[in-house]
Amino acid sequence: MGQPTAKPSPWTWDSYVVAAFGWLLSWAILLAPLSQSAAWALDSPTAQSYRCDGEPLTALLERGAMDEVTIPDPSSALVPIGGYVVLQWQGLSLQLPRTNNAGPASFTDGKWWWSLEDQDHPRFRLRGGLGAIQDFACDRLAAS
Repeated sequence: MGQPTAKPSPWTWDSYVVAAFGWLLSWAILLAPLSQSAAWALDSPTAQSYRCDGEPLTALLERGAMDEVTIPDPSSALVPIGGYVVLQWQGLSLQLPRTNNAGPASFTDGKWWWSLEDQDHPRFRLRGGLGAIQDFACDRLAAS
């Protein structure tokens, strides 16, 4: 019985280079959405002013952290899926998440509803007790 012979390593210089390249490529793919999300954070959304039932309302559309930039938004220049709207109205501050409904952007928390089917006259609703729905008439104010 002789000395055990060492098996030659299956790893060659080329295989180390390929493995390192694969590792770097996988990290680049994983981190790419984060860099795009960070770029979105630099975009400052513009608040829109409305008058709803005679009272001023401010709506601020925000993109959410989970937005995927490769999925086109069917409502064009609005907010992609995952976004939300912050409404300031009559002393209330409402943050409503974007719905998954197709078409124009709409936002709801199950009680309040904000829909941009007509951006000059958005639909603003409140669901009350026993399923009663109260509609508030809204008109966009001209930018000053």
